[in-house]
Amino acid sequence: MSVALVHTRGLPSSRVPRLRRFARTTPGLVIAVTLVLVASCAGAAVVCAAGLHQRIAAHDNVLGYSEPFAFAAQNLYAALSEADATAASAFLSGGIQTPAMRERYNEAVAAAASALGDVSAGATDMGVRTAVAEITVQLATYTGLIEAARANNMRNSPVGSAYMREASSLMQTGLLPGARQILDRGLDALDAEQASVGARPVVEIVLLALIVAEIVAASWMLLRRTNRQFNIGLVVAAGVLVLAIVFLVVATRLAAGDIDRGRAVGTERFEHLAAARILAQQARTEETLELIARGDITSFEEKYAGDIRGLLTELEAGPQSAVDAVHRWTASHDKQVRAYRDGDFATAMAQAIGADPEASPAQFGVVETGLRAEIETTRTAMRAMVSSAGAALAWTPPVVVVSAALAAAAVIAGMWPRLKEFL
Repeated sequence: MSVALVHTRGLPSSRVPRLRRFARTTPGLVIAVTLVLVASCAGAAVVCAAGLHQRIAAHDNVLGYSEPFAFAAQNLYAALSEADATAASAFLSGGIQTPAMRERYNEAVAAAASALGDVSAGATDMGVRTAVAEITVQLATYTGLIEAARANNMRNSPVGSAYMREASSLMQTGLLPGARQILDRGLDALDAEQASVGARPVVEIVLLALIVAEIVAASWMLLRRTNRQFNIGLVVAAGVLVLAIVFLVVATRLAAGDIDRGRAVGTERFEHLAAARILAQQARTEETLELIARGDITSFEEKYAGDIRGLLTELEAGPQSAVDAVHRWTASHDKQVRAYRDGDFATAMAQAIGADPEASPAQFGVVETGLRAEIETTRTAMRAMVSSAGAALAWTPPVVVVSAALAAAAVIAGMWPRLKEFL
């Protein structure tokens, strides 16, 4: 076979030695160094911009999906708990429900259905979708049991209390655990995405630092070949990239600081307040169910006491007004229990569902209202911190891309005079 027909990588074999010899020359080295540095700048710009855009997308997802989903899940759990507590209070009234009682129950069920719709619309995880489907079916069953309890209670039928207990059992063993699963997944996803927003841009910094190292190596090679200590173009390129690294570190640190503050004053506090609100609702349900049972209330009292202890634990960081309201509520509950055990059922009923400002309904209302308002305040603070983090990140992709382009241009501008010397 003729040597002229042999090709290596698309080039005739006769050209390969010439290219190799040219690459060993000073102009060949200048061209090779220039091409490598420009290609490195272009590649780093693409990779860094993609990584930073992913970080910004995660930030946008926190505000647009993860946080609203977690809030909707919290509302679902609280609305279900409120529906159960309100239904128990209405049943305890003897079937002659006031319009206000009926309206509160209907509003709680409607709020649960609305929150269920919000959760369903934002559900992307199969486990969440399954939990939503189960809660939807169970909620229909629950409301049917409540209506059966109400109808029998209005006829003074003892079967009504059995329906009420069955409905509450379904709520405690089916609906609320399912809602808790959704809430936990929502909070985990929110925490993970916040962490990704505030993570250190290791890949981006390493890539830019490697280009600076390439420039240093190129400067050393040129020094050996040309005896010129500095190439202004390479010095400018290295300076631009160092500034880009500094900007990237500062911007991401600012964003991480905002995220950390948002998690401290927002997400973590939100979790405690949401748990406190749920425990308060459950304690309120136990408070009324023990009178519906009209028997030994020891088990109900144990559950109530456990819920209150958990509630006070969740409120260790405040607000103090809610803690004070809980103590006033438990004082009212103690009066209810003493009256019940003394056989004074009328007084116990008055403490449990009466209109006295010192009775349990009013005191529980103060707790619930305060917790709901605190959750809204906490949510607003957290979203503000996340938005601030987004503002710190917004300029990172264009700054990195422009810096890489300027560095590449500086490399070309600095190497071109050296190349012209040999033309």
